Amino acid sequence: MSFPLLTATAVLPAVGAVATAAVPAARRTAAKWLALLVSLATLALAIAVLVRFDPDGDRYQLTESHAWIKEFGVRYELGVDGIGVALIALTALLIPFIVLAGWHDADPLETGSRRWRPTQGFFALILAVEAMVILSFEATDVFLFYILFEAMLIPMYFLIGGFGDRAHEHGEEVASTQRSYAAVKFLLYNLVGGLIMLAAVIGLYVVAGNFSLTEIAEARANGSLDMATSTERWLFLGFFFAFAVKAPLWPLHTWLPNAMGEATAPVAVLITAVVDKVGTFAMLRYCLQLFPEASKWATPAILVLALISIVYGALLAVGQRDIKRLVAYASISHFGFIIMGIFAMTSQGQSGATLYMVNHGISTAALMLVAGFLISRRGSRLIADYGGVQKVAPVLAGTFLIGGLATLSLPGLAPFVSEFLVLVGTFAEYPVVGIIATFGIVLAALYTLVLYQRTMTGPVKPEVAAMPDLRVRELVVVAPLVVLLIFLGVYPKPVTDIVNPAVKQTMSDVHKKDPRPEVEAAK
Repeated sequence: MSFPLLTATAVLPAVGAVATAAVPAARRTAAKWLALLVSLATLALAIAVLVRFDPDGDRYQLTESHAWIKEFGVRYELGVDGIGVALIALTALLIPFIVLAGWHDADPLETGSRRWRPTQGFFALILAVEAMVILSFEATDVFLFYILFEAMLIPMYFLIGGFGDRAHEHGEEVASTQRSYAAVKFLLYNLVGGLIMLAAVIGLYVVAGNFSLTEIAEARANGSLDMATSTERWLFLGFFFAFAVKAPLWPLHTWLPNAMGEATAPVAVLITAVVDKVGTFAMLRYCLQLFPEASKWATPAILVLALISIVYGALLAVGQRDIKRLVAYASISHFGFIIMGIFAMTSQGQSGATLYMVNHGISTAALMLVAGFLISRRGSRLIADYGGVQKVAPVLAGTFLIGGLATLSLPGLAPFVSEFLVLVGTFAEYPVVGIIATFGIVLAALYTLVLYQRTMTGPVKPEVAAMPDLRVRELVVVAPLVVLLIFLGVYPKPVTDIVNPAVKQTMSDVHKKDPRPEVEAAK
């Protein structure tokens, strides 16, 4: 029996979460180091998965299958394709940086505070989320995926509501109320989506007789499982609704700005760079593979919603006064590009969308974590409270600029390649949609450069005159992300080589071929 590498990659952070939570309260520094070491060990296992995965091999590799609930045909089934491998690597890569960036975010509050923050719990919850997200990228049993999809809401709820951002323009009591509101809103939105998905999961079982993704998809492909058109569409809508909430897609997005605004910067990265990717990943794996005809039927409406997300998110980002909420609305715009690429139903669009998931995770982590370091120094999230930072903290300002330029998809940085592929793939099938979507790029340049101008340039405000530059721990967090943004911007081939075969198989699932160019290339 071969070593269960996929299980180990998810179980390690889960065990690490329990061990971190069990560290005595007086040893909070030990809890931090334990969480960091566990996250690094998980990254090593994710690299092993990446090395063992053969892009030209079977669709799902490193598979595991064990009986779980025999009476209902539920199995513990795991397997990864190229898209899953890329997102597992992204998750495992970001968690050590999140732990390091949040090193002091759960330290005890000032003396006399009525709130107590258990440091061990903060890092244990981060590891618990990592375990569930990784396992959701590996699951090939629909019921198992659903359990993970919902269970990850619990630790996220406590991370948002219990360990919120200390930099708040209001007093502690008001800040605590807003954190609770953000956490409850996050939970309610995602629970409603999950309940609708549960109805669809039950409906799928009634129709198919099992929960195995591979068996159902194979039966759909060979014609042995023939769903009525109306049944397929209703089931598709149930799955898609839940994924659109998680993604998030307009108009189901309103929980994200509250959650990211009230969470600490590392937790905000965990939300948008890690957890939300489960939604877009699931659209590729479940919606397109299980319901190909319904996916094509819903494509026009979904493209319209994606377009609204792109433009609406960017417009609201332009008008934000709060740094973290600006990044949140920018992420809504970016997720619009990802979903547009998925449902453009072209290989360029879907390759770009998958690459965008990876690149958005890295760029958002870089920008938000540097923003978090900035906010922790000044004690305010308001853009108007800054000015002239580049004169007193040039390294901080420089890394902030690189993160911002990556967010606006500057050529030479990683997100440019993915955004370009999404637009090319969309334009090939839906030229009007592609043209309108480019307006989001213009707005991205506007909100990013205005943010940099107002915070980093101009006269030095007295409140930032003594602001220290990035410290060693903060440089260790930011520098690798900047290197990755530049490397993948110049040479994205390592990622595209992994995801392209999986994209071709997804295109085959929905019986789509790339449109022929109107002008043939010269031979």
